[in-house]
Amino acid sequence: MQLFTSNGKLLLTGEYLVLRGANALALPVNLGQTLEIESFEGSGHPHITWFAFAPEKRWFKTTFELPDIDIIATDDRPKSAKLQLILLTLKQLKPELFDGKTSYKVITRLGFEPEWGLGSSSTLIANLAKWAKIDPYTLLNFSLGGSGYDIACANAQSPLFYRLNLLKPEVKKANFNPVFDDKLFFVYRGQKKDSSQGIRSFNEMTEGQDLSKAIDEISAISNEAATTQSFETFCNLMNRHEALLSGILLQPVLKHYFPDFNGHLKSLGAWGGDFLLAMSDAGKEYVAEYFSSQGLNTFFEYHALIK
Repeated sequence: MQLFTSNGKLLLTGEYLVLRGANALALPVNLGQTLEIESFEGSGHPHITWFAFAPEKRWFKTTFELPDIDIIATDDRPKSAKLQLILLTLKQLKPELFDGKTSYKVITRLGFEPEWGLGSSSTLIANLAKWAKIDPYTLLNFSLGGSGYDIACANAQSPLFYRLNLLKPEVKKANFNPVFDDKLFFVYRGQKKDSSQGIRSFNEMTEGQDLSKAIDEISAISNEAATTQSFETFCNLMNRHEALLSGILLQPVLKHYFPDFNGHLKSLGAWGGDFLLAMSDAGKEYVAEYFSSQGLNTFFEYHALIK
């Protein structure tokens, strides 16, 4: 049996505009996904039996016939079809895999709930690339697509800067270690958004627009946010970021939905769902109780989640 592990992710700055070359500040998280693969030679008709587990229960199960990777059994066809696309891409990139002579038993285990948006797909792609010894960005680009920052986080052990330079990923270590981390909290909004759909909507909305000024400003915010040791400055930077993206996406800033929160709020990931960043010096108990009163009970202190 072979075992592979990759980290989940959060994008602190640069959401959406990272697709256009903005320098983004990304955070690997302590929760991730493991991939266990066991192979069997000459075990009858070749197949892949796949068991995917979330923290509390089995997420889905599926079986593929080899070598064509046809779905022959599943308890969740949409998830199996997405997985099939990744595996077909993997086979194209590494033709000697799934040659029809070997069967596989695969078990994946998520350390977080799949709806949280912490990278169930990116951690899988990163793990499969490690197993197949191929470039994970290539596997991502030819299967699900995206900026690739989540792939960078999957293999990182500390915060990083990520940008696309002529569509090629550039990853640099970020010395982001805020002294005010006890005032930073992550709250799940309970409305998982489809990242691919969010990207399509953004591309359609901004088609033909000149976003160069916004890209430069977001990049500057990322650089300053990574180094400032002033809580007030950091909050002001996050507010600027939120306002800028609000104007591009034509959506209200997050504070609009929580006007009486004692602190500052920033959207993370696909706007309207996934996690938010809460910044407050009112204390952990206040932040937890406030969002609990709003029906949001998935709550992390900064260092409980971030590497």
